[in-house]
Amino acid sequence: MFFSRWLRSPQVMTLGLAALSCSWSLGIDSHVFAYPPSNQVASSEPAISVSQKEFAAVVKKMKSEKEQIRQRHMHLLQERYDLSNRPSDSGKMSRGKPLQTGIRAKLPAGVSSWKELAGLKPEEIRSQGLWPKGFFPLPHPNHNEGGMLFPKSQIDEVMKQEKRNLARFDLDFDIPDHFMPEFPPAVYLTTRSDLGDVSQGKVVTSKNYYDIFEGILNPKQLDGVRLLVTPFPQQQFNQTHDRRTIEASDGVTCFDCHVNGHTNGATHLVGDMRPQKFRNRIEVPSLRGVNIQRLFGSQRALKTVEDFTEFEQRAAYFDGDTATAIKKGMNILDRGSQVHAMAEFQELLDFPPAPKLDIFGKLDPEKATESELKGQALFFGKAKCASCHTAPYYTDNLMHNLKTERFYKPQMVLDHMANGEGPIKTFPLRGIKDSPPYLHDGRLLTLEDTVEFFALVSGVNLMAREKQDLVAFLKCL
Repeated sequence: MFFSRWLRSPQVMTLGLAALSCSWSLGIDSHVFAYPPSNQVASSEPAISVSQKEFAAVVKKMKSEKEQIRQRHMHLLQERYDLSNRPSDSGKMSRGKPLQTGIRAKLPAGVSSWKELAGLKPEEIRSQGLWPKGFFPLPHPNHNEGGMLFPKSQIDEVMKQEKRNLARFDLDFDIPDHFMPEFPPAVYLTTRSDLGDVSQGKVVTSKNYYDIFEGILNPKQLDGVRLLVTPFPQQQFNQTHDRRTIEASDGVTCFDCHVNGHTNGATHLVGDMRPQKFRNRIEVPSLRGVNIQRLFGSQRALKTVEDFTEFEQRAAYFDGDTATAIKKGMNILDRGSQVHAMAEFQELLDFPPAPKLDIFGKLDPEKATESELKGQALFFGKAKCASCHTAPYYTDNLMHNLKTERFYKPQMVLDHMANGEGPIKTFPLRGIKDSPPYLHDGRLLTLEDTVEFFALVSGVNLMAREKQDLVAFLKCL
């Protein structure tokens, strides 16, 4: 997320020329690769220039490979998951989209049940290669290439409203729509809870934000929204020839990923790991409840939303490559006005209503079902979920290392090195039903998958009925 005006100051131009001069002085070959690896350049390497003629060759080559790459990745998804559409009869997101039901990760060959798998020690699962494939880190649809990738619903709506194209010529989004958050999502404000969903059922863009929020926000907050829906250049979406759109692009907005201050499940690769194969896929988290969070970034542990706003635009948008960022249009945000206005609005984004919860974030016994109450007892007891996810918002605002490498040997999975991922922030569980798929990279398609994953990782021995009760409770949050 996050932007400001595109500065082309003399200082920026001087820095760009200095970087170019440095490449010559070091004897770096300045020729252009026919297939430039724009997302594989380390931050210490100079940007590679791409001419219009060479860009046309890149487009032709990548378009010819697109279907083969798609089939390769879909084979991985089908090998890992049951991708069928099995909507719930009762569990729904805030605006009515049905939740998907059931465990979708497939059991490893030779294991007959999740109970049998849970009965094995981590070292047994590791030595016998029995870690479910659906529990491995999820690669990007083309991990060697990476970059921002948007669901079709977002692409279509932005094209309709703004005539701005978020489609890439080389890749399409991978996870089926029935596993994704509802579109468009609701907008809830901490300052006007009496209004409920203020989105009017629309996707908030530069074309309608003022009409939607006028009279609800003050002028400073309105300007924060304006910046959040203004497109600015990004690694794959920009006006140079090193891009992944057919036509030159104005870029992307914060709300292209965090649609309506929530999420559309768009994906990217984190920018602060090298080499490329170790970079983790990241699913866009919701901005709801930013006001109660004290850590930002799934693994970066930035301390304020202002810090994260600047970090995203200066580094993450361009894969941590400052030379490329300068060339394509990195936005130097003004902390005192632009960053502050953007952050002020973000901190108004509220969790969806949870009518069964009391003021302490616990179930009201008069409103909850027997299964939901049993799930709550498990959550705060036997299942140990509350060790990290404490009420009322169900986060401890800390980082925890799940040490999943206990269960499998490091291995390459479609150009991604699956290994230990280190500490990850505790995401709030309030409103969790609105934010599938789950975990920081979206590898867990349903709440049932999520319960199964954490039961196995934590070593908690739960019966099938207990897992169902836990899911029932999570749907209440």
